[in-house]
Amino acid sequence: MNPISDQAPGPRRIVCLTEETTEWLYLLGQESRIVGISGYTVRPRRARDEKPRVSAFTSAKIDKILALQPDCVLGFSDMQADIASVLIRAGVQVTVFNQRSVVEIFSVLYQVAAMVGQGEQGLALIADIQQQLAGIAKAAAALPRRPKIYFEEWDMPHISAIRWVSELMGIAGGDDCFPELAEQSLGKNRIIADGAEILRRNPDIIIGSWCGKKFRPEQVVARTGWGEVRAVKTGQLFEIKSADILQPGPAALTDGVAALHRIVMAWSQAHG
Repeated sequence: MNPISDQAPGPRRIVCLTEETTEWLYLLGQESRIVGISGYTVRPRRARDEKPRVSAFTSAKIDKILALQPDCVLGFSDMQADIASVLIRAGVQVTVFNQRSVVEIFSVLYQVAAMVGQGEQGLALIADIQQQLAGIAKAAAALPRRPKIYFEEWDMPHISAIRWVSELMGIAGGDDCFPELAEQSLGKNRIIADGAEILRRNPDIIIGSWCGKKFRPEQVVARTGWGEVRAVKTGQLFEIKSADILQPGPAALTDGVAALHRIVMAWSQAHG
C-alpha cells in the first residue's frame, strides 16, 4: 500500500462511516487515504484488519474520529445526520450522500472517484459494472415468464425492498411485489402494515436480507397463512447477505444482482 503524497489531489485522511465508500476506495487503489471505517464493514475483508473501526450506522465514536484528524468524512443518508452535525460543528469536512437508485449509486461512485483524483479510473470501473448489468438484463429479457419477488429487508415489522434493490430485481429478471413502496426512501415508509397483503400478492420467490441478522426461512414458513404462498409451496426462499445487497455501492451492483439473477434463472428452469 503506497502512501498518498502531499501533491496528490483530494482528501488524504478519509473516514468512511459506511461500507460502500470503503469498498470503492479499495477498488480504486486509494485505501491508504482511509484512516477509519464503519464497524459493519466486511468488504473488502482485509479492511477490518487494516483500519480502525470508529462508527456503527447511527452512532459513532466522535472522539476517536477527531483523534484521527480526518480532512474528509463520508457518510450515507439522513440516518447519519446527527453524526454529521456533530462533526461539522467540530470543524470537520463532511460529505453525506443519499443515493437510493442504481443511477444515483453510479453518480456517487463517480463523485467519490473524482474527489480522490481517480475520475478516469472510476469511469472505467463503472463502465465495466454497467456492461455486466447489461449482460444480466439481456439474459433476463429472454425469460418466458418473470417471477414475482417479495424481498424482505426486515421481518418484524415487514419492510420491503429499497429502491435500488427493487431496480436490481428488475434487471435480474424478476418483478418486485411492492414496487410502490420501493419509491419510499425511508424504511418506516416501506413497512407493510397488513401482512395479509403479502399473501394476496402471492410471490413466486421470497428473498430475505434482514439487515444485521440472519434470515430464517423456517420462521417465514411458520407464519400464519404463509403455507399457501407459491414461494413457500415450491421452497423458493433464499437469503442474500445484507452486505451484498443493502449497501448502495459496488457490492449491490455486482455480487448482489448476480445472486438475484442466479435465483431467478434457477426458478425459471424449474417453474418458468
